[in-house]
Amino acid sequence: MSDKSPEIRMMHKLLQVGVSLSSEKDIDQLLENILQAGMSITNADGGSIYRLTEDRHLKFEILITKSKGAYLGGKSGTPIPFPPIAINKPDGSPEMSRVVCYAVHKGETVNIPDAYNASGFDFSGTKLFDEKNNYRSQSFLTVPMKNHETEIIGVMQLINASDPSTEKITAFSATQQEILEALASQAAIALTNRLLINRLEELFEGFINMINDAIDDKSPYTSGHCMRVPELTVMLADAVNNAKAGPLKEFTMTEGDRHELKIAGLLHDCGKITTPVHIVDKATKLEAIFDRIALIDLKAQVILRDIALEVKEGKLDEATALSKKNQLLDDLAYLQKTNIGGEFMSNADVDRVSEIAQRYTWKNGAGEITPFLSADEIKNLTIRAGTLTEEDRKIINHHIEVTITMLEKLPWPKHLKNVPEYAGGHHERMDGKGYPKGLARDQMSVQARCMAIADVFEALTASDRPYKKGKKLSESLEILGKMKLGSHIDPDLFDVFIWEKVYEQYALKYLPAEQIDEIDVTKIPGYNPPPDNYFNA
Repeated sequence: MSDKSPEIRMMHKLLQVGVSLSSEKDIDQLLENILQAGMSITNADGGSIYRLTEDRHLKFEILITKSKGAYLGGKSGTPIPFPPIAINKPDGSPEMSRVVCYAVHKGETVNIPDAYNASGFDFSGTKLFDEKNNYRSQSFLTVPMKNHETEIIGVMQLINASDPSTEKITAFSATQQEILEALASQAAIALTNRLLINRLEELFEGFINMINDAIDDKSPYTSGHCMRVPELTVMLADAVNNAKAGPLKEFTMTEGDRHELKIAGLLHDCGKITTPVHIVDKATKLEAIFDRIALIDLKAQVILRDIALEVKEGKLDEATALSKKNQLLDDLAYLQKTNIGGEFMSNADVDRVSEIAQRYTWKNGAGEITPFLSADEIKNLTIRAGTLTEEDRKIINHHIEVTITMLEKLPWPKHLKNVPEYAGGHHERMDGKGYPKGLARDQMSVQARCMAIADVFEALTASDRPYKKGKKLSESLEILGKMKLGSHIDPDLFDVFIWEKVYEQYALKYLPAEQIDEIDVTKIPGYNPPPDNYFNA
């Protein structure tokens, strides 16, 4: 047998196909490669692949007829109009009149030289198709696709083999059948492996979502953050990947890199599963298991009761009592307002809280005279900005250490090995003053630096937090620009964030209209115009 014989050429093609099948990740492309390879090896005019569904139907996945220019299913995006074929009759008995069903039930190849002269099979549908499309279906080769466990997962069917030299329709030869059976087996194993990998990846992402759902169950304000940060991170990384000029022009990402970054984004706050809910959701300064402003209200009511008793007993005149009552109600209203928390609390505000604490005493249930405000209440009510004390903040910040510990314990596969580094770096600063490791810019990957910007920008614009309103787009960019100037975030990434209008892309998808205002990028602190060739490179 010469090296140039048709059989040797077919074997070479089969070996080449085997290599390509093992590396293809896209299911539709994999099916197309399988069918195209089978048609090429046998010089067939047409072919189709069916997948066996869990409800015992053969579903068309791809259909090609070269002479008619027909290409349905697969990567074409054109749906196949034919319904799935039941491999069993309504009474549950096997359907044997259709050749594809027969191949599944018997687990064997069916080689038919001429469908119009074949007995034992119903080709009425084929003949009707031929009549409508001015076609003549002649030779058929129907091969069950068996995986490594000899489980049939589908069927490959080829139509109208032809002689390469004469282009005359011929029957499929015994050699072609043997090689096609080997291809079908290879294809079934490759398809089974790819489906298994896909299902494992779906399971893994489902597990990640389950963790985020558990965090969401503790705090409905964190889950949205866990979903938005990865998307914004990938938006920014894509923008950097597309940049053809500037300091980051050499940065590139594959689809695998994007997937790895997305997984890291989804897991970047997984450590919050251990953070106490009253810290995660601390909407007011006095909130713990409940908002302790209610206790202050109660103490004020006790004082008001005592004032009324003193008037009744003649110990206090009406005018003085009214003055005390009004002062107390005014102070209480002030404390209620202070409890909400804001951007900044002045020295005068802090002093007034101290004055209120010293102005009143109250008699508790044991009859003891005690200060109106406890030391802890004073400490919380005089928080300068926001609602968290230093102790609260340390508890919140501890989540990133937990995140890193959790992620570093997992046996990551090679294509996800960077997840702990990407996820664990989003609270680091470019000047090395961040946490938990105090990493500087040159010690962090571009991806981790992207996530740091995404984490900040999402938090600034988020409108689903109990303790603050979402900032307008212009205000958020102003703060982000100041963070660039303060070496908090990566300056080059900030520039791409502005040049590529990543902020606008994100805002249009996630921000309500009232937060999206007009942006003059030249007025953003730290704005750096793009290089002259940036958009034309």
